[in-house]
Amino acid sequence: MLKRIICIAALLLALPQMALAVRIKDIASFDGVRENQLIGYGLVVGLNGTGDSDQTNFPVQTLANVLERMGVTVNRNDITVKNVAAVMVTANLPPFSKQGTRIDTLVSSMGDAKSIAGGTLLMTPLKGADGRVYAVAQGAVLTNSFSYGGQAASAQKNHPTAGRVTNGALVELELPNVLADRGQLRLNLHQPDFTTATRIAQAVNGRFKGAAAATDPGAVMMTLPEAYQGRVVEFVAEMERLEVRPDALAKVVLNERTGTIVIGDNVRISTVAVSHGNLTLYIKESPKVSQPASFSRTGETVVVPRTEIKVNEGGGGLAVMKEGASIGEVVRALNALGVTPRDLIGILQAIRAAGAMQAEVEVI
Repeated sequence: MLKRIICIAALLLALPQMALAVRIKDIASFDGVRENQLIGYGLVVGLNGTGDSDQTNFPVQTLANVLERMGVTVNRNDITVKNVAAVMVTANLPPFSKQGTRIDTLVSSMGDAKSIAGGTLLMTPLKGADGRVYAVAQGAVLTNSFSYGGQAASAQKNHPTAGRVTNGALVELELPNVLADRGQLRLNLHQPDFTTATRIAQAVNGRFKGAAAATDPGAVMMTLPEAYQGRVVEFVAEMERLEVRPDALAKVVLNERTGTIVIGDNVRISTVAVSHGNLTLYIKESPKVSQPASFSRTGETVVVPRTEIKVNEGGGGLAVMKEGASIGEVVRALNALGVTPRDLIGILQAIRAAGAMQAEVEVI
């Protein structure tokens, strides 16, 4: 019975740390294993008169080139269609994508088209930064929007000049496998940190003895164990499931435009007293018109100004936050003053200016 109580107590003590632990695959990635951006220029056809106008020349030139490649000879000056729109097509090529894999594409209008809803994207090669074609996109464009109107009124929902072609791009060229036949792997942290890199190395060495070493706060070098030679995928699968507890800087993020405040868990303050009060000034102009009585021989109409002023100073308060207060204590103390988010931004900046907050403050 005593052993069971001791085991339960040890488990309860470990729960807070276990809850903060995350998998290595969620906070880091291997060097070279990343997405690649693709881009292409194409045409969307089948629009209901909402395409590019005659003032936009490049869609007409593109349409003429497409027809010529299909054996149709046309005079570019005779093309006056409004059912065609020139678009830029972008996509992200995931790592290890194979030939025949389908990926989503984003289609955005380049000209003065009013809407590309209901259109069809013609075959568009998607190139990488090296100029090579890695995928080809084609399919129906979905915008989840509409735009209709006349001369006096119009109605629009969402953004009708940009849409997606779901699974619209077909991968034609594969990227090289950056993990094949490698004896060493470099793990790059998404958020470089000395403590987190050290904990990752310790967790990996606890599972694979002597396999990892933290070279800098942003990377951990790993040597493939002998038991996993030629089995890089299995080693990565075992390693990325390991859990570590990442560390982070004490940070406060303020957004004055939206009144958003984000305070990190490690934020601490020294002993400080905060006073807050609101001053509301209400001014109302109610001019009165004084005019002579009916059928009077003398007198003139006069506008008499009348101003009503009210001053309301909210009940201020003084709150003392003790040294080493946690984020919960800070929030409770400031909420006791009845401050709004925008007022809280000013208070936190003042606390930081007074040198009483041990945290980095970032205003976005």
